[in-house]
Amino acid sequence: MSRRSLLALAAGTLALPAGAQSGWPTKPVRIVVPFAPGGTTDILARATAAALSQAFPQQFIVDNRGGAGGNIGAEQVARAAPDGYTLLMGTVGTQSINKWLYSKMPFDPQKDFTPITMVAAVPNVMVVNTEKAKARGINNVEDFIRYAKANPGKLNMASSGNGTSIHLAGELFKSMTGIYMTHFPFTGSGPALMSLVSGDMDVMFDNLPSSMQLIKSGKLKALAVTSSQPSAALPGVPTVEEAGHLKGFEASSWFGLLGPAGLSPDIANRIQQEVHKALGTPELKDKLLAQGAIPSGNTPAQFAAHIDAELKKWQPVVKNSGAKVD
Repeated sequence: MSRRSLLALAAGTLALPAGAQSGWPTKPVRIVVPFAPGGTTDILARATAAALSQAFPQQFIVDNRGGAGGNIGAEQVARAAPDGYTLLMGTVGTQSINKWLYSKMPFDPQKDFTPITMVAAVPNVMVVNTEKAKARGINNVEDFIRYAKANPGKLNMASSGNGTSIHLAGELFKSMTGIYMTHFPFTGSGPALMSLVSGDMDVMFDNLPSSMQLIKSGKLKALAVTSSQPSAALPGVPTVEEAGHLKGFEASSWFGLLGPAGLSPDIANRIQQEVHKALGTPELKDKLLAQGAIPSGNTPAQFAAHIDAELKKWQPVVKNSGAKVD
């Protein structure tokens, strides 16, 4: 090869995007789920990992690291090298709520991450143990409020962890109804739901996808969804706002991929494009919609703007709810 050809090849190599220069990915990519297996974060992460494993020449592996309302897993990603091999399936809790809920945070949700794309948004659903609800005469939200006020301190509220949207939706419900329930944080929706099914817990404001099968099987009873509009996945189930006559009640969740701060824009864009493509396929889109999730796949810039807006939205909600975690 001539000297001129070698120089042209070198120049072309230097002009390649960062991801292309490194040949990323050359080894498996880890997607950290900051909650235990079985919850909506885990469900969406595994669906996303499967799609990305097909799109790229390496496997995308889910790694569950639950605890501290998602902060433990999120911190691992915030402290990881920004080389594209450690990603986070972040949530409204880790990226928008925890900053206002925790007195001390191990990371900054804006400065320490590179937003890649929102995977999906979902409403939460107020679910109760079917048999216990029947025995107590609880058929709707009004019945639940009436029972809770007549039995102060006797109801246990499960959540996927302190600071999650599931926890905060319950705190908002408590503050707007004036009822008291004892909060029991678990390491994820999976174990919290099992405790609810077993009868140890009484109520949970879970993400809809992780509760869907238990609702369909009759083990859990859906009283209402926490979104401003009813969910097409649960026909006939009202919103908390209308069922409980709680004007302004709204607490939905969202989930998205992020990398550590400094992640190559090329890598972030490549991941976003493949997620967007996968979410547009009937197979994955219909699956998510059937579970109550609304697919997104927005751009890194759009996702960053959404996180900024959500941080502003949740600050007064956390303050007014009185919720605080030390």
